[in-house]
Amino acid sequence: MDNPIHPAILGGMTYDSDISIVGGGLNGCALAIALASGGLSVTLIDSLAVDVVQGDSFDGRSYALALASKRLLSAVGLWDDVAKDAQPMLEIKVTDGRAGEGPSPFWMHFDHTEIEEGPMGFMVEDRHLRRAFLSKISKTDSITHLTPETVVAQSVDQTSATVVLASGKTARSRLLVGCDGRRSGVAARAGIGRSFKDYGQTALVAAIGHELPHNGIAHQFFMPAGPLAILPLTGNRSSIVWAETHERAAELSELSDEAFIEALRPAFGDFLGDLYVAGARFSYPLNLTLADRLVDQRLVLVGDAAHGVHPIAGQGLNLGLRDVGALAQVLVDARRRGEDIGSEAVLVRYEEWRRFDTTTLALATNSFNSLFSNDNPLLRSGRDIGMGLVNAFPALRRNFIREAAGLTGDLPRLLQGRSL
Repeated sequence: MDNPIHPAILGGMTYDSDISIVGGGLNGCALAIALASGGLSVTLIDSLAVDVVQGDSFDGRSYALALASKRLLSAVGLWDDVAKDAQPMLEIKVTDGRAGEGPSPFWMHFDHTEIEEGPMGFMVEDRHLRRAFLSKISKTDSITHLTPETVVAQSVDQTSATVVLASGKTARSRLLVGCDGRRSGVAARAGIGRSFKDYGQTALVAAIGHELPHNGIAHQFFMPAGPLAILPLTGNRSSIVWAETHERAAELSELSDEAFIEALRPAFGDFLGDLYVAGARFSYPLNLTLADRLVDQRLVLVGDAAHGVHPIAGQGLNLGLRDVGALAQVLVDARRRGEDIGSEAVLVRYEEWRRFDTTTLALATNSFNSLFSNDNPLLRSGRDIGMGLVNAFPALRRNFIREAAGLTGDLPRLLQGRSL
């Protein structure tokens, strides 16, 4: 009834699938699986070959999955495949200080026992997530996985979206989804601009082995140049995300593993005993990027293609999975009502649902980074007192814990652990 003319028009059209997704990263894979679970057919276009992505080598990348994101993976039948390789995050400790001087006496401590739902989140290595996604995709008949393929052109009209691949193949669908990262070609070809801010920081990422057990505790240490996150992995290992100035990060990247550990030690401390590098190290520049709009004619953006935020709260992938849950719910519900899933009337529901949440988190991470990544005595005093006050009031702590677990706001059904 919402679109009484469209069904008659669309009935005579021929499509390769209902939806084409450009980008075979974690958000693209999760969206393909979620849509398929709701009865939609998907063409997933991935620039990397399956054997490259599916390899067992560990490059140090890991993700902090909020409890709500874990629920999404459970709802689409993926969590059992990664659970044995997931490390629960039972506590989070947030401190302020300078490397080599120890933390401030004012700090925040969040314990999962203060909420009823369980661990606030889980650390999972990239390789385990990708293998689980690819295995599920290969077993799902309604997903066509084109790899390695890149999109060289795209076009839309009133009834369809078409992409042309480097191989000469084409894929025609009712809707085109860009899951192709912060430099989204889908967004650029559609003329969607972006707001951009360079933080002047580079993140150094690595897995660190240590002598003593971490006991499932995550640490966030704010230093003048940028934060250091120490996130628990399975075994006596932790993932670090160390933000430094571009210049200092470039110097650290050139060091041997042994010299890198020596440079890390003053910031890391000695609470986990001896340290060593337990995987490949890599780095990436930190910036804030927001697409001017999330939708266009028969086109929608998801994940980093829509918003790239500072990793200060570890919410990048979780933010993308919220997009996945929201878009899947909007499209599946629209299909069940007999609507054209690529129509503006449908897509604007997704944009209105996600725009406030993504913008709010982007502004929050930007503000936190500005507040903590400096050595201003007045700001230092103010933020230390603020952390002490939060830590002193159980109700405030509980709110922060629920936020970190992804349990606040208007959650899509998948992030509540329910099916579509």
